[in-house]
Amino acid sequence: MSAKRNLAALAGISLGIYGLLLRPRLLQWGATDEEVARPYPGAELIPDGTRSATFAVTIDAPPDRVWPWLVQMGTDRGGWYSWDRLDNWGRKSADRVHPEWQAIKVGDRFYSMPNGSQWWEVAAVEPERFLALRASIDLRGHPFDPHGPRPRYFTDSTWCWVLEPLPGGRTRVIESGYWAFEPRRLQGLISALFVEPEHWVMQTRQFANLKRQAERSTPTATAPEETRTDTVVAETALPAEEVPAT
Repeated sequence: MSAKRNLAALAGISLGIYGLLLRPRLLQWGATDEEVARPYPGAELIPDGTRSATFAVTIDAPPDRVWPWLVQMGTDRGGWYSWDRLDNWGRKSADRVHPEWQAIKVGDRFYSMPNGSQWWEVAAVEPERFLALRASIDLRGHPFDPHGPRPRYFTDSTWCWVLEPLPGGRTRVIESGYWAFEPRRLQGLISALFVEPEHWVMQTRQFANLKRQAERSTPTATAPEETRTDTVVAETALPAEEVPAT
């Protein structure tokens, strides 16, 4: 009995340390308190969704040199710029901008499985300012139509990036999103134990690689202007007043 009590006490202390010291860093990495507190675009995309962790990074390159790397993501395209062995099935992420992958629109799919069985769908896009990807999957692993009825058990989430121009030709990239899960009573536990640690590992790696690639790329590497102007802008795009003037 004493051993069980000691084990329970140790577990309680471990959970306390995790909740007080570690978990806050998993929920807010690189982002200021103001960036976390301010409204984040795309909330209306996920009915009953809760705000996910907020990460941010400053890149020493203007938005038009950061944006091309984001819009070419996908396992069948440029990868995810994170740990390729974990999230890109061992395929190496792109190390250059591909003009043929720059024209995107709402409804396009960024595949997350090599066989195309799962994907992130472009839910909102405003060139060089806001990109929202959405994954709607039932708990059997099958995608469902996000515009139709939801299955009984599902995960429905967005993964988004806001690009804010900064003085000196720099860019502030703020990543966050919204998540709905059913059964809802398990959402908090699954988030704390699995989703948040996994997201921290992958997102910090993506930001490091995104910063490195954008800062070393040249302005001429982006897609032609006439290609990018075909992009569809969703109604959920970031309001103009939320982006600082250059």
